Amino acid sequence: MTSADTSIPKPFSAPETDRAMFWWLVVVGLFVCAMILVGGATRLTDSGLSITEWRPVTGAIPPLTQDGWERELELYRQIPEYQMQNRGMSMAEFQFIYWWEWGHRQLGRTLGLVYFLPFVFFLWSGRAPTRLRPRLWVLFALGGLQGAIGWWMVSSGLTERLDVSQYRLATHLTMAFLILGLTLWTALELRYGETRVFQHTRYFPWAAAFWTAVLGQVALGAFVAGLDAGTIHTTWPGFNGQLIPDGYLSGMPFWQAIFESRPAVQLNHRWFAYMLVIAAGALAWAYHSSGDKVMRNFALILPAVIAVQVVLGIVTLMAAAPLSLSLLHQGGAIALFLTAGAAAWTAARALPAQDSSDMTARPMTSRATSLTRSSPRS
Repeated sequence: MTSADTSIPKPFSAPETDRAMFWWLVVVGLFVCAMILVGGATRLTDSGLSITEWRPVTGAIPPLTQDGWERELELYRQIPEYQMQNRGMSMAEFQFIYWWEWGHRQLGRTLGLVYFLPFVFFLWSGRAPTRLRPRLWVLFALGGLQGAIGWWMVSSGLTERLDVSQYRLATHLTMAFLILGLTLWTALELRYGETRVFQHTRYFPWAAAFWTAVLGQVALGAFVAGLDAGTIHTTWPGFNGQLIPDGYLSGMPFWQAIFESRPAVQLNHRWFAYMLVIAAGALAWAYHSSGDKVMRNFALILPAVIAVQVVLGIVTLMAAAPLSLSLLHQGGAIALFLTAGAAAWTAARALPAQDSSDMTARPMTSRATSLTRSSPRS
């Protein structure tokens, strides 16, 4: 197999591929990315608690009168964030944070329609491949669950806390990335065909582990955002000249501190990023040695994307996490997650170099049967 060869088929040439459904999921994925970024902006502008009621349907209509705005502000005045942080906030200041949260929720409602209406059509018309229908239902259910998780997160900041729980924030963000990952995987199958779950390259377990690690780093980043830990120790490579920052445990037991101590969650996020860089380099080298053209492309793309993300993280930290750089860093996380997911999918879809001739000659299922029949008996 030469470097010009690849076992990835041409788009929409394999069974159970569909151009319209592929582009539908691309649009859905773009909406999920927008939700992640707008949600990040909502958290960073302290806007997430400005709407204190969960009204999935009637909440789509914002206040239309002065009395309506006064009612919303009065509800906000009852929660700790107003009483301890924003007491005396003007109506204009309240409207600024209200629109961020309302926009985030409205984008979620729009995403639900963008997914559900075409989904019903594809089911009704019979275009949805039978094999993928359970997964598409799972995506729909996860979208509904994500809305409930969002309210569960918001409710944690309405009574006793100044901000939402960092645990619930991490759950909400991780679920968003899980939805994005499943959308990506399904869209690629609709473009190129089914992946080989039990007959994949030897690179797939490592690529899947790396993709999972990127998701873990996203969750660690949510703890940094939830505790505003990106605004302390704004030096690099050390922590104000130290390898381990003062107050790492903050007087807590270790297993509590790694999730609740601001110095600890920043250190964890930093050092896990370094480990990801090493893992990305090793995976890129393996892909480069694979002989598959598409996999060799990822040997260049993956290190480039993670390098940009690391630089964005350092710059964001040293600038004390302003909104613009923080959102760029979050966008970099999306790009890295999608790249890692596409790399894992490619490793699941491609064949080892020595098997490429079999792949081009006959389908995968017949290949396995042929190998069995041709094997010498002991």
